[in-house]
Amino acid sequence: MTMQAQWNAVDDYFCRQLVPQDAALEAALADSAAAGLPAINVAPNQGKFLNLLARIHGARRILEIGTLGGYSTIWLARALPENGRLVTLEYEPRHVEVAAANLARAGVAGKVDIIQGAAADSLQRLIDDGAAPFDLVFIDADKPNNPVYLELALRLSRPGTVIVGDNVARQGEVANPANPDPAIVGTRRFIELLGSHPRLSATAIQTVGGKGYDGFALAIVEG
Repeated sequence: MTMQAQWNAVDDYFCRQLVPQDAALEAALADSAAAGLPAINVAPNQGKFLNLLARIHGARRILEIGTLGGYSTIWLARALPENGRLVTLEYEPRHVEVAAANLARAGVAGKVDIIQGAAADSLQRLIDDGAAPFDLVFIDADKPNNPVYLELALRLSRPGTVIVGDNVARQGEVANPANPDPAIVGTRRFIELLGSHPRLSATAIQTVGGKGYDGFALAIVEG
């Protein structure tokens, strides 16, 4: 058995035992695939991790950067209380259309605002409009711009805000300073900013599973 096959088997086992079958989530994945969206959504056990993290933190306001088909959005929205709010940012109009339908079918559309457009522009508009700070921020969009998203998200945060950055290991290439790939360069700058920013305390974890070899970063705003 290859390492990837082993990782898949373990992920499948964890999901069978810990992440029950869910018609709305499965339909969201199926409709996203049928619409031609890239299969870069979080895995079911990763979605459950985000859901639990938001619940543990007692998040009432969540910011998601990168909606795709709304799969992780559903997981996060389900963690919110009845009066909670999730703002999710997505560049591609087709993705917004698919996500909106998926969120409606899952029964969480009433808690979610989807903003279509370049995420940096959308974040700046939220800042300019005086949006209330968010309790949890999930950054899962184009990697070259992750440092920009982090800087802007910090302006929409408060002491205690939790920030999660996805896909930070990049098959291990994040540790290779000679790799010129913009996604690698952006991820390295993102990690370096997490480590150097005076308002943040952060760590990063490597992961393996159905999505291959990658990882996530976790930070808390301290000031």
